[in-house]
Amino acid sequence: MSPDTSAAAESHRGHHPALVHHFDSLAEQHEAASLGMWTFLVTEVLFFGGALMAYSVYRSWYPEAFASASHHLDITLGAFNTAVLIFSSLTMALAVHAAQLGQIPKLKLFLILTMALGATFLVVKGFEYHEKYVEGHIPGLFPFNYQEEPQFFAHAQIFFSIYFVLTGLHALHMLVGLGIMVWMYVWAHNGTIDRDYNSPIEIAGLYWHFVDIVWIFLFPLLYLIGRHGTTAH
Repeated sequence: MSPDTSAAAESHRGHHPALVHHFDSLAEQHEAASLGMWTFLVTEVLFFGGALMAYSVYRSWYPEAFASASHHLDITLGAFNTAVLIFSSLTMALAVHAAQLGQIPKLKLFLILTMALGATFLVVKGFEYHEKYVEGHIPGLFPFNYQEEPQFFAHAQIFFSIYFVLTGLHALHMLVGLGIMVWMYVWAHNGTIDRDYNSPIEIAGLYWHFVDIVWIFLFPLLYLIGRHGTTAH
């Protein structure tokens, strides 16, 4: 073993087992991980921003058709899912707080609650998708049905296409988030997460809050804007 290697090994002797060798402290490792997650979230903002821009452009072109089509979304289920995700952000924040205090039983409880709320969101979204299938409001794969206001037939398909793209991408991110929560629970259960090493919970929390915030934008844009302009079906 070279002198440099021996010195490096000696400098890390007694350090937390989660400390990666190229960092001098857990605090430095945490800062690097946080920077990496924030950088990733910036790319996600650009990703969703492009899709939302497409929605905004088409809505400005066909406001009446988009307002008409939005009436076919179940606002009750959409509002319920919004409340579910808001509560999931609360439980995620409580999980981070518990991790910082080294309260592992509470951390595991709040992770379970967060996962349960996330799964509830996806189940409700599944019911919404099934409803659109029954009504014939899935463009492309099935014969599209819009007999109520046939003058909006073509442009309503654009609305529902964007609806499924935006909500589908969001649901995919929710699935990834649930996978991360399972991973965090396993780490909390086997002792990897403790009072000194809790940065993975904080990083996972950033991702979860981002996904929740995306829905906070999607709900009013897809379900609410323009609904007062036409008579509900």
